[in-house]
Amino acid sequence: MARISVEEAGSRRVLAFIDTIAFSEIGPKLLAETDDGYNVLVGSLPGHPLLFDSYDRHPQVLNHALDSTAAGRYQIIRGTWHGVAGELGLTSFSPENQDRAAIELARTRGALPYLARDDAKSALIACSREWASLPNAGYGQHENRMSDLLAAYDAALARYA
Repeated sequence: MARISVEEAGSRRVLAFIDTIAFSEIGPKLLAETDDGYNVLVGSLPGHPLLFDSYDRHPQVLNHALDSTAAGRYQIIRGTWHGVAGELGLTSFSPENQDRAAIELARTRGALPYLARDDAKSALIACSREWASLPNAGYGQHENRMSDLLAAYDAALARYA
């Protein structure tokens, strides 16, 4: 579950949405065997997680095989992190700041108005160019099925009830 409060996120739908992004990017098995995904590096697999050990800053570890620096619960790449961290004044890669950054990325992609109307499907579509694991992202990576993501969203929403 996200580490920031419903009040800070703006709604339980927003928290459920970023939990869904984590479900999509990290997967339930890796979420369960790590610090809920907050310390995961790109290229991790269930049973073989690649982890970083400090939340002081984005780990900036380049996975050469994948040509990516994605890290954390929402698999944010270094350049994206620096941009959003600068905009929000985030000084560490803490779990709470990762949550704040994910919400800001969803906001800039136009997802929050959809969530206000409880339209998670449209919010996920709006964010498909931000997160490669979402349907129709077009990055050539594994994309999750919309039905699985909507089920994850509903489950997450129930946890915040």
